[in-house]
Amino acid sequence: MRRIGRRDIVAAILIALLAGAVVTSPPFQTLQGLSLDVLTALRGKLVGDHRDPATSPVVVVAIDGETYDTPPFQGSPTLTWTREIARVLGSIADGGAKVIGFDVIFPSSIERSEIPFGDAPLGARLKGFDRDYLIALRKLSSDGKLVLGEVLSSDHPDRAQQLAVGNNVRGLNVYTDTDHVIRRMPLSFPVGDMRASAMAVELATRALGAKPQTAPSGVTALSGYTIPSAVPNTLTLNFRGLGRDVPTYSFADLHACVEKNDRDFFRRAFGGKIVVLGTILNVDDRKITSMRLSGGYDGTPAARCALPAPATTEQKARSDIAGVFVHANAVRNLIERDAVTELGFPLRSILTIVFAAIVACAACVLAPGGALIAWFGLTAVYAAVAVGAFVHALALPLTEPALASLAALAMMIGYRFVLADRDERFLRRSFAFYLAPEVIDTMVASGKMPALGGEMRNVTMFFSDLSGFSSIAETMTPGELVTLMNEYLSAMTDIIESHGGYVDKYIGDSIVAMFGAPADDPAHARHAVHAALKCHAKLAELNAGSAAFAGRGLSHRIGLNSGEAVVGNIGSRRRFNYTVMSDTVNVASRLEGANKYYGTAIMASEMTVAQTGNTFTWRELDAIKVIGRGEAIKVFEPLAEKGTESAGQTKVAAAYAEGLACWRAREFAKAADAFGRMAEMDPASALFGKRATALATNPPGSDWTPVNILEGK
Repeated sequence: MRRIGRRDIVAAILIALLAGAVVTSPPFQTLQGLSLDVLTALRGKLVGDHRDPATSPVVVVAIDGETYDTPPFQGSPTLTWTREIARVLGSIADGGAKVIGFDVIFPSSIERSEIPFGDAPLGARLKGFDRDYLIALRKLSSDGKLVLGEVLSSDHPDRAQQLAVGNNVRGLNVYTDTDHVIRRMPLSFPVGDMRASAMAVELATRALGAKPQTAPSGVTALSGYTIPSAVPNTLTLNFRGLGRDVPTYSFADLHACVEKNDRDFFRRAFGGKIVVLGTILNVDDRKITSMRLSGGYDGTPAARCALPAPATTEQKARSDIAGVFVHANAVRNLIERDAVTELGFPLRSILTIVFAAIVACAACVLAPGGALIAWFGLTAVYAAVAVGAFVHALALPLTEPALASLAALAMMIGYRFVLADRDERFLRRSFAFYLAPEVIDTMVASGKMPALGGEMRNVTMFFSDLSGFSSIAETMTPGELVTLMNEYLSAMTDIIESHGGYVDKYIGDSIVAMFGAPADDPAHARHAVHAALKCHAKLAELNAGSAAFAGRGLSHRIGLNSGEAVVGNIGSRRRFNYTVMSDTVNVASRLEGANKYYGTAIMASEMTVAQTGNTFTWRELDAIKVIGRGEAIKVFEPLAEKGTESAGQTKVAAAYAEGLACWRAREFAKAADAFGRMAEMDPASALFGKRATALATNPPGSDWTPVNILEGK
C-alpha cells in the first residue's frame, strides 16, 4: 500500500471536483433521470416492494383489446360507443366512486358527421345519438365527480362535450425528459392569466376535498402534503409497484355487468375509489417511463363481474406502459404522499464530488487493480444505501457518483503514472539489476527511500568467502570454474535476498551483503543470522548433490556484524554504486577471516547477537581484537534456532563455556581439561585446549588479559 502525501490529497480533491463538475453539468443531465431508472429497477429486483392492489385508492377502467373484440363494440368505431360509456359511467358513479377522470378524448362526434347518407348527411340522420352521453357528462360534472381530459395544444374534446362538463376539463400533458422518458408529471398548466391543475392533481384534489396551494417560492402543497419538486412545477413519479398495484377492470366486462344489473359489484369495486378511464392497447398511447429498465405492467386484472376471463391473462413486463397508468400512478403518489424526493443540484453535486474524492484517494493509495476492486466495492455499498433510501421515496444520485468516481479513478491512475510515481519508477529502474524485486517492493511500501548521496542506517553486514578456493581453482578448467561459481553464487544470493538482504558486490568467490538497507528492516540482524545458517546448510547440499561440486569438499566462512553505517549511491558524478561504508563493514570482514583461527563457519559480533533477541542458541567463542580496531569485541557462533539445537551441539557448547570461564579466570589447567574433552569433534575446543595447556606450563604475567589479538585478516 502506497503512502499518500499532501500533494496527492490536493490532486485527489482537484480531480474529484473536475469529475463531479463535468458529470453533473447540463450536457450530462440525462444521468439524473438514468439514476431514477436504475433505482426503480434495483428496488423492484432486490426489494420487490409489492402492494396489495385492493388497497389502491385508484382503479383503472380499460378500453382494452377484449372490449374491441366483444359485442356490441366489436367492429364499431369508438364514436358509436358513447351511449354505452354513459351507462357504465352512471353505474360507476352510483357505486360510490369519488371522482372519474377521462384519459380518453373524443375530438369529434358522430352527430357532426357530414358524410352523405341518402338524402342527408349521416350526422343529421343520427341527431340526438349522443344525448344520453352528454346528459351523463353534465350530471357527473355537476356533482363534481367527472374530469374530462385534453391534450393542451393538440387534441381537444368535442365542443358539445366541453359544454356539457363546463369547467371540468384538465390537461393530460406529461413532462418528458430530454431522453424522451416520462419520469415526472406537471402539476399545473397556464390557461390565459390563470393556472389550471393537471388531470392527476385535479383528481387527487377532489378526492381529498382540498385545493392545492402554491407558495411564492413555487412549492405546491396539497392537503398538508408538500409535493417534492426537483424540477419546478412537477411531481417525480414513484412507480413503487411497477404498475401491478393498480386494479384494472375491462370496460367490456363492466358493460356486461350493467346489462346484468349487478349494482353490488359496482359498489364493491368502485366505492370510495378514484377511477381513471383510458385505453390499454399494444400499440396505442404507450409511454416510456422510469420503469423502462425494470419493466412495467398494465395494472393487475381486477375481479370479473359478468364475462369470463380471457384465455390469456398472464402479464409480462414491458419497457412501456399504457398512458392511463402514468396518470393513475401520479394520483396514487399524491393521495399516499409517496412522490419521489430528489436532491437538488447543490446536494447532488456535493455527494458526487465527495464519492469521487473517496475513490480518488483509494486510487492514490492502492495499486490500479486494487483501486478498481475498491471502486466496485464502494459503488456496490453506495448502491445498496441508495436503494435503501429509494424504498422510502428518497432518490440519491446513483449514476453520477458512479461515473464521476470511475473518471476520477482513471485520472488518478494517470496522475500517479505521470507525476506521483515518477520517483518510485526511477528507484525501481535504478535497483532492478542489483536488488531483489521483493526487497524493492518492501522498500517502496515502507516509504523510506535511501537518500541519494548516503544516509546513516543501522544494518547488519554479511561477509562470506570460500576456504582455500584459490588452490582448488588452479585444478579446474575455466568452464568448470565458471559453472561452479555461477551455481554457488546463485544459490547463496537467492537465500540472502529471500531473507531481505541486499547483495552489495561479488569479489571473486566472496559475497558482501547487507541487511536493513535499502529496505528498512527492524529485524535485519535476525534475518542475517537466518540467512547465514541457511547458506551454510545449502553449501552442504551442493557438496553432496551437485555435479559441479562433486569431490571438491568446499567450505566457506561467514562474518556478521551489526551497527551504524553510511549507505547510499556513492561514487563519481558519472558512475556510482549503491553500497555501504563504515567501521561496521570492516569488523564484519575481519570476523569472516577470524573463522579460520577457530575452525568455525559463522562468526557474529556481540552487537549482532544483542539485536537478535532470544531467537537463536549461541556459544561465545572469545574476545578478540582485529586489525584496525583498538577495542576488543566478543564473538559468537550461532548453533541453531532456539529449541532446535542437537544434543551434540548442546554438549559441546556446555564444555566450551566451562573451559572459556576457566580460561578467563586464569585456571588454565582446568580450562585445558574442559576444552580437551571436546577437542576431537570441535576445532575451536582443540585450539583453546592447546593455548590453555601452553599457558598452564608457562603462566603469563600479571598484565595478561583474556583477549586474542588477531594479526591477519
